[in-house]
Amino acid sequence: MIDLRMDEDQRRKNAALARKQGLLIPTFAEMRQPQSIPSHIQKDLQGIGLWDLHPRNLFRITWKNEPVQHGGRFGGINFLVFPQELTGVPAKIVALLGKWFPTGAHKVGATFGCLVPRLVTGQFDPARQKAVWPSTGNFCRGGAYVANLLGCESVAILPEGMSKERFEWLRRIAGEVIATPGTESNVWEIFQKCKELQATRPDVMIFNQFDEYGNHLWHYAVTGPAMEEVVQAVGGRLAGVVLTSGSAGTLGSGDYIKERFPHAKLAVGESLQCPTLLLNGFGAHRIEGIGDKHVPWIHNVRNTDLAIAIDDEAPISLIRLFNEEQGKKHLVSQGVPTALVDRLDLVGISGAANLVGAVKLARYYELTARDVVLTVLTDSMELYGSRIEELRAERGPYTLTQAAVDHARWLLGASTDHMAELSHWDRRRIHNLKYFTWVEQMGKSADDLLAQWYDWPEYWDRIHRQAHEIDELIREFNALVLKG
Repeated sequence: MIDLRMDEDQRRKNAALARKQGLLIPTFAEMRQPQSIPSHIQKDLQGIGLWDLHPRNLFRITWKNEPVQHGGRFGGINFLVFPQELTGVPAKIVALLGKWFPTGAHKVGATFGCLVPRLVTGQFDPARQKAVWPSTGNFCRGGAYVANLLGCESVAILPEGMSKERFEWLRRIAGEVIATPGTESNVWEIFQKCKELQATRPDVMIFNQFDEYGNHLWHYAVTGPAMEEVVQAVGGRLAGVVLTSGSAGTLGSGDYIKERFPHAKLAVGESLQCPTLLLNGFGAHRIEGIGDKHVPWIHNVRNTDLAIAIDDEAPISLIRLFNEEQGKKHLVSQGVPTALVDRLDLVGISGAANLVGAVKLARYYELTARDVVLTVLTDSMELYGSRIEELRAERGPYTLTQAAVDHARWLLGASTDHMAELSHWDRRRIHNLKYFTWVEQMGKSADDLLAQWYDWPEYWDRIHRQAHEIDELIREFNALVLKG
């Protein structure tokens, strides 16, 4: 469970610091239903930009921001529906949009779920400690941003091969930026840097997204209900949810969905070039936003129905199809609505992988027009412009012919290869892979690993119920802030 032991003295100090900064903290309930946020705070937000480093933007950690860059209010869930003309399958594929969170990615929610419980209990001292955010990209960006809003200093750790836009942004926001060797799948190197910092720097606290239950809980408590609202909005029968693994935080929403829609399938995507879940495999790949060569501690494997490996060439090709002029021209010629084509820059690299995974699931289960498949677009192309330029330099101009090939190959022709419908023993095999990373290397308890398996689902239910307890702690903390 999330440690909620209280340090009353430090909590009072944190509240005093928050008072000086004019800082109040939203609850999970307010993130689900931001219309319930006090009216004076909503009024303040009308003069604040979506990415501004302003403490009021904590209240914009929600799927319901108005899709504007400045002064937006709250409305419905932001999502896209991908039609058959694009996907080649009759099922409705629907994606929640991370673009309209501060920083342009929903990872700010995951970092909130990790840091805030320690802040409002007094376990974290923002005057003395730095928050360390190990990541392959968006988590350390979200962590640096949320820490800044909460008056905390931060250290961002990410592989040196990530997009230059990420590094440029982080150097403006984070106190320190540490680049570790490798690219997307080099998570082990990030873990080793965390160990080094823990051993040599008493002023840091590590928020490791891969084992932080707050990451899982935020998605269960906020993303899951958002998905349920989207299903109600679009209509139809929810057949499945497809999410690339990464830290496995977003998979917490799958736990919520499985409770509300027991027959829906939960599929986990990964790169074919690094098929850890599918084949106990390893390797390097180009799908920025998902880490590999281990199973995250917070992945509730017993709720996982399928593993889908996606060739990393698919999202790399699709970002050109969606963003190059010849690609857009081809899609319009195939009957894809122009209004949608003009919004396909909302699909980042991992989002394109999620889209392919959703198409593969729809094809595998022979879904019909009455079925809905949900996925998430963690971010948009806003931080990947350099990747398009690199592809142009590497492969030359993008042509209509290449657009037709990419559309036919990666979407219309997406096959059901490199997929596994998981049996009980498949799930057990994947779950057991946690031992080598988390027990042998990171010092977790083997008993806790066994409890995740044998105490299921109560193990995860206990974590899910903590959302209400944390909300009450946030309310108490805010009362201390206002009391003065």
